[in-house]
Amino acid sequence: MSVWYPATRMQQGLWVLDRDELQRPTQLVPSVVEFTGDVDHGYLVEATRLTIARHPSLRARFRFDLGRRRVEYSTDGEPGEALLRDAEAEGLTGAEVDAYVRTLCSTPFDLAVDAPARAVVVRLDARRTLLVLVSHHIVVDGLSRTMLLEEIFTVYRARLAGTAPELSDPPHPASVVAERPPEEIAAQVDEVVERLKGAPVDVPLPFERGTGDDLEAARLGATVTTRLDADRTAKALAAAAEEGCTTFMLGVALLAGTLARGSGQRDFLIAFAWPGRDHPDAGDVIGMFITTVVLRVSLEPDTSWRELLGNARVAAMEAFMDADVPLDALAARLNPDRTRIWPPLTPVLLNLDDAPHTPVLAPGVTGRLRPLDPLYVKYDLAAFVRIADTAEGRQLELSLDHPTDVTDRSAVSAFLTELRRGAADLATSPEEPVLEQPARTIDLDDPEERLDLVRSVWREVLGVEDTAAADDLDDDVSFFESGGDSLLLVVLVERLSQASGRTLRTIDLFRSATVSGQADLLAKPAEAL
Repeated sequence: MSVWYPATRMQQGLWVLDRDELQRPTQLVPSVVEFTGDVDHGYLVEATRLTIARHPSLRARFRFDLGRRRVEYSTDGEPGEALLRDAEAEGLTGAEVDAYVRTLCSTPFDLAVDAPARAVVVRLDARRTLLVLVSHHIVVDGLSRTMLLEEIFTVYRARLAGTAPELSDPPHPASVVAERPPEEIAAQVDEVVERLKGAPVDVPLPFERGTGDDLEAARLGATVTTRLDADRTAKALAAAAEEGCTTFMLGVALLAGTLARGSGQRDFLIAFAWPGRDHPDAGDVIGMFITTVVLRVSLEPDTSWRELLGNARVAAMEAFMDADVPLDALAARLNPDRTRIWPPLTPVLLNLDDAPHTPVLAPGVTGRLRPLDPLYVKYDLAAFVRIADTAEGRQLELSLDHPTDVTDRSAVSAFLTELRRGAADLATSPEEPVLEQPARTIDLDDPEERLDLVRSVWREVLGVEDTAAADDLDDDVSFFESGGDSLLLVVLVERLSQASGRTLRTIDLFRSATVSGQADLLAKPAEAL
C-alpha cells in the first residue's frame, strides 16, 4: 500500500500552476549538456538511469485528496527512463536533433501518472554527445539539478574506472521538511506585510509587452548577457565588500539603481529564489525546497551608490530572515486585485547564477551547458549576476531573461547596457549620487563599450533604431549583408569617427566590415589606424 505525504506549500502552488495548460511547460527544469570527446554512451545511460532511480522525489506521483483538501504525493512509483539515441546512425540532421531536444524540454509530465524526470543521451557523432535531463519543478529545484548532474558524472567516472561509486543513501524529502504552527506563520506574515506595504507592486520596465493575444508565445523568452571589465569588477566587488555586501546584494543595488535611473520610481519590490534548505539534513537531498522571496529596496534623490549598497544589504538581510513566509499569503494581503496567477507581487526577479557552466564528465571530455530552447519565462524581467573567471580575470557577468513578445527588443539590450554602466559608475564613483548620471565618455579600452558604440551607430545608419529589426543585427555579419551599401559605409565612417573620437578611413571599415571587427578596430591606438 502506498504511503502519501503532504506536499509543501510551494509544491501545492506548482501543482495548481500545472493545471493550467499554458503554464505546464514553464514548470519544467531542463538541462542540455553537450560533451566533446570520447564518451562511453552505454556507461552514461547507465549512470543516468541509476541516478534517476536512486532518489525518492524522482519517483513521485501526485494527487489531490479532496477529503483532506491537500495535494499529496507518493514515492512508490517506478522511476523515469534514460534512453540512448544515435543521431548519426539514424541519419538525423542538426535541425532534426534540435527539434527533438526542444520537444524533450517542453513536453509536460502527467504528475498523477508519469515519473517526474526523464533523460536521453544523444550520440551526435564520434566526438559529440548530448545529455538531455528534464525534471518537473515540483520535485527539483536549481540546487537539485546541479546535484543530479554531478552525481551522474560521479557514477560515470566510477564506471569507467571499474569501481563502485561512493554514494550516500538519499534521505526522503518528507523527512527534512519542518512543519510550523499556523499561528506562527500568521504572525510572521503580519510582520512582513508591515515592512512591505505601500511599495508599488509594479515596476515601469524599459520595454513594453506585446498585445498578449498569443498567450503561448508570451511565455517564451530570450537571454542577453554582458560583462564588466576585470579592473572595474574588482573595484565594484571591493566597494560591495566594504559595505558587507555579497555579489547578490551588489546585484540588488545595481538593478534598483538602474530601474530608478530610467523611471520616476524610487521604491522597488524585487523577487528572488531562496534555497529553503533550513533543515540540517536537507543539504544534499534531491527535492523542491526553494521558495520565492520578495525584498524591498528604496533610494532617495541624493542616495549614493555606497548608500544604496547599504540599503540593499539591509533589505536582503530582512528578506533572508523571513524567507519561509508563504508568498501566496503575502500576495493575498499586498496585491489582492492581481489578475495573474504568477508572478503575484512584482514582475522583476533577481538571482545569483552559481550553476557550473563547464560541466566535467571525465578527463579529456569537455562539457558546456547549451542555452535552453525554448526558454520559458515567468517574470517580465529576470536578472542574473555571477562572477565569471575569464582569460582577462574575474568579471561581473550580468544577464537578462526577457519575453520575446516585447515591442522593441533593442530596448532590452539598451537596458542591459545601462545596467553595466551603473556597475561601472559604482566601481569608479561609489560616493556619487545614483540618480546624477555622469556625462558619458566612451571607454575604448572596454570591449563591451566598443561593441555598444558600434552597434548603436550601425542601428542609426541602417535606420533600424528603436525597432525590432535592430535585434536581428548580428555582430559577425558584414555591414553589407545587414542592409548597408557603399554610400551608407561613407556615412558610417563619419558617424563612427565622431562618436569614437578616432579618425577612421573607409578602407579600414571595408576591411573590418562586421560589428565585432570594427569594435576591435577601435581598440587600436589612434596612431595605428
